[in-house]
Amino acid sequence: MKKPKVFIDGREGTTGLQIFDRLGNRSDIELLLIDEDKRKDNKERKALLNKADLVFLCLPDVAAIESVSLIENNLTRVIDTSTARRTSPDWAYGFSELSKEHLERVRHARFVANPGCHAAGIIASVYPLIKLGIMPEDYLLSIFSLTGYSGGGKAMIKTYTEEKTPDMYAPRLYGLDLKHKHLPEIQYVTGLSNPPLFCPIVDDYYSGMATTIMLHKSMLNDNPNPSYIRQAFEEYYKERFKEREHQIFVSPELGSGTLSSNWGAGEDSMRITVSGNDEQIIVTAQFDNLGKGAAGAAVQNMNIMLGI
Repeated sequence: MKKPKVFIDGREGTTGLQIFDRLGNRSDIELLLIDEDKRKDNKERKALLNKADLVFLCLPDVAAIESVSLIENNLTRVIDTSTARRTSPDWAYGFSELSKEHLERVRHARFVANPGCHAAGIIASVYPLIKLGIMPEDYLLSIFSLTGYSGGGKAMIKTYTEEKTPDMYAPRLYGLDLKHKHLPEIQYVTGLSNPPLFCPIVDDYYSGMATTIMLHKSMLNDNPNPSYIRQAFEEYYKERFKEREHQIFVSPELGSGTLSSNWGAGEDSMRITVSGNDEQIIVTAQFDNLGKGAAGAAVQNMNIMLGI
C-alpha cells in the first residue's frame, strides 16, 4: 500500500518542530523535507505543497493563507494550525471529540482548521454543557487559563530562557484588553451568544495548560451540582467515542486539593475535572499546550483524515 506523503510547511516553528518530532520515526507515512536553504523559496515550497497528500501549515496567518494559494491541485489536504480559518464555514474544525458530526467532517474534509490551545480546553468544557442543555447560550461566562511559556512560540521561549527579567519568575496576566485572539473561535464553535470574560496567565514553566470556567449553579438550567455535571461530562465523552484517536478523559472524582497546570506535559491527551460546592462550580481542562493544544491535535487530525 502506498504511503501518504506529508509535508510540514513551517517546520522550524514551535508547532512545526513538535509535529516533526511526532512524525519523524513513523513508518506509515513518507515525510517530505525541504532543504534548509530553500525553506523560504516559494518555488520549492510550491512543488512540495503540490506533491504532498497532506500538508501541515505551521505559519502565521498571512503566510498560511498564501500557502494554500500555492496549491494548484484538488487533492492535497491541509491542516492549518494558524488562527486564519478557525471560524470559516468552509474549513472543518479539527476537534473530533466534540460530536460525531465533527469527527465525520474531519475524516472527509480537504481543509481542517486546528484548534487554538486556550480554546481547546475552554471549548471541551463549554460545548457539552450547551449541547446537553445545562448551560444557556446567553450565559455570561468567566474564564481563566494558565499556560507555560512555550505557548508564546519561539520569541517567548527565547525571552524566558535567555532574556528573563525579574517579573518573569512569577505568573503574568496578559490579554488585558479582553480581546484575546481565541475568543471568536470559542464563540463560533460553542454557540455562546456573549463573548466570555477571559484572562490568560503565563508562568515560568515550559509547557502545560489548565483552563477553568467558573459557573453559578443558580444560573444553569435545573440547578445541577458538581457531581451531576461531572457525570454528564463522563457520559458525553464516553458514549460518543470508542475510537482509538479519542483523547479526552474525565476525572472519576470531583476535584479536591490542587490541580497542576503542567499535568500531562509531553502527552497528547486532555483531562477534565469538575470541582466546587452546592452553589458554585468550576470545570478545569488540563493538557499540554503543545500536545492536545497544538501539535498533538494536528497529528490526531492527520490520523483521522488519512485513516491511519
